[in-house]
Amino acid sequence: MKESVIETPAAVAAPQVDERDLTARRLARLRAALEAAPFDAVVLTTPESVFYATGYRAVAGALFRAHRMAAVVTGDDLWLVCPAADTAPAAELGLPEDRLIPFGRFYFESANGSPLALAADRHPGVEAALATALRAAGPGLTLGVEGPADGLLDVPAADATGWITEVRGVKLPGEVELLRYAARLAVAGVEAALAVAAPGVTERDLARTVAETMIAGGAEPRFLVVTTGPRSALADAHPADRVWQPGELARFDVGCQYAGYWSDIGRTAVLGEPDATQARRYAAILAGLDDQLAAARPGVTAEEVFDVAMRGVRAGGVDPYRRQHCGHGIGTAVYEAPIIAPGAATPLAPGMTFCFETPYYEIGWGGMMVEDTLAVTADGVDLFVESPRELTVVSA
Repeated sequence: MKESVIETPAAVAAPQVDERDLTARRLARLRAALEAAPFDAVVLTTPESVFYATGYRAVAGALFRAHRMAAVVTGDDLWLVCPAADTAPAAELGLPEDRLIPFGRFYFESANGSPLALAADRHPGVEAALATALRAAGPGLTLGVEGPADGLLDVPAADATGWITEVRGVKLPGEVELLRYAARLAVAGVEAALAVAAPGVTERDLARTVAETMIAGGAEPRFLVVTTGPRSALADAHPADRVWQPGELARFDVGCQYAGYWSDIGRTAVLGEPDATQARRYAAILAGLDDQLAAARPGVTAEEVFDVAMRGVRAGGVDPYRRQHCGHGIGTAVYEAPIIAPGAATPLAPGMTFCFETPYYEIGWGGMMVEDTLAVTADGVDLFVESPRELTVVSA
């Protein structure tokens, strides 16, 4: 068993990505794809796709399930349909005020005569505001819509969900750099936590250090699954006040969001020397992940990558080994298609970004995982993080 050396992580340098320029490039990609689409304009309805087109992320979108927005994209124009409260922060990003179509009631006053002071009660809901945006887009347009159109549109529209998934799936260079940075912050958080870990440390202590590292790097912590001992078998559980005991596993599954892009990283450590079962099982799941990385290249399907991972783990002695997936796309959403799963016939393509993972959970014993983020290249993969992926040994 190789013992990883734990040191306080060096500062992770933020990428020099012009976010407004990147938004313009994403919009240009959307419009280029529209030229070959079976519709003239598309209505985007998920927060991730609205952000992709407009660059706007609503704070309220993460707080209220009822929060709704839409973006209408044509070959030469763009409208953002949003709650009245979102109009001013959207305008700050550079979206033209006359292309913001508000609904609902919220009051801004104005020191400079901004029309946003009149945004309240323009439309009673998203449906009426969207109808106004579509009238402004022009008559005779054939429409595509992301997701179900029932109750949202009063005109026919094709299902554009698969279309926008494909557009978003292949990342621009700037998107790759933001994803790379988010992944590095997540790994730096885990390394920082393990650097200060000692007998008596709790799951909350470890999670706090992970979060502090993410925040110091300018990111927003989004999920912090830090579990120890038997709790490490709980796939998605919040950290508790449980003390990490010698001989036990600690499993980290953590992610943050930076400039609208996500990370999702998994690591495992043991307090003191691992026993034979821990060492053998971790070696098996790491082998499965390494086999995925070696197999992934353009043209290989997501299902084939899944099969490689499953064979690798089982060959290492973890059998039965059962998984519903061994990875997923990642970008402006933490889970994007294609999923690395049975039946996923989508071939990998250069510019796609994924998390590959091979977790193992055994209730009453514990859980372990290793998960990494990568971009598919012309001849293989570009792994975003260069850090020890062996089972980390923390001195007891």
